[in-house]
Amino acid sequence: MRTVGVDLAAEPRKTAVAVIAWSGGAARVENLWLGVGNAEIVEAVRGSERTGIDSPFGWPEAFVRFLTEHDTGTLQATNDLESKDGRRPLAMRRTDLLVRASTGLSPLSVSADRIAHVAFRCAGLLAELREREVEASRVSGRAVEVYPAAALLGWGLPARGYKGRMNRAALTELVTGFAEAAPWLDLGEAEWLCRESDDAFDAVVAAVVARAAALGKTELPADPDREVAEREGWIHLPNSPLETLRGTRI
Repeated sequence: MRTVGVDLAAEPRKTAVAVIAWSGGAARVENLWLGVGNAEIVEAVRGSERTGIDSPFGWPEAFVRFLTEHDTGTLQATNDLESKDGRRPLAMRRTDLLVRASTGLSPLSVSADRIAHVAFRCAGLLAELREREVEASRVSGRAVEVYPAAALLGWGLPARGYKGRMNRAALTELVTGFAEAAPWLDLGEAEWLCRESDDAFDAVVAAVVARAAALGKTELPADPDREVAEREGWIHLPNSPLETLRGTRI
């Protein structure tokens, strides 16, 4: 099996892509690079069994409806928008709320934060995949939405404080801890880049979450949430330890 992880940014300059090959109870990072455009991402996705992309795949259903009603002049007057609690349905997707409830981490709001620029690019990327006949369901397609920090937390690793140049020491320590937790994953020449760039490291984590999704080891929406998840997107959280992802030895 080959999986891909994409730490998507609004611009190619900070976008990282990792490719991991899985075989015989072990795994190896085949490629890890920064500064990746859509064309390269599409080709990587087409060459893999499953891809994890760190970006929202959609917007809150209530937000989409709000924009439509505002645009058409049919929005009803309400006091709900006066308070932060009243505006929360416009800012948070169902999957965001469930992730926060289960992990304590709060995904950035795709409708009220700068991550919207990443989501704009992701929407275009998903459209390119569909045009190339790659199945692009927002829940269970060849590419799935991932949240590296929540995955790390679920695996018992630090999920905060490793981003940015000021936290390079924490990133180095995290990469060491990740390698110790998954000794069967050979980072190879990519290890130095993981220690230098949190974008690169997150791409590797995203590729590992893609493996979990391919094995059916991530949480999927319950029936009441499935329909809305197909529109809003769904964050795949691993529901088993890292060790269970290595596969069977040959």
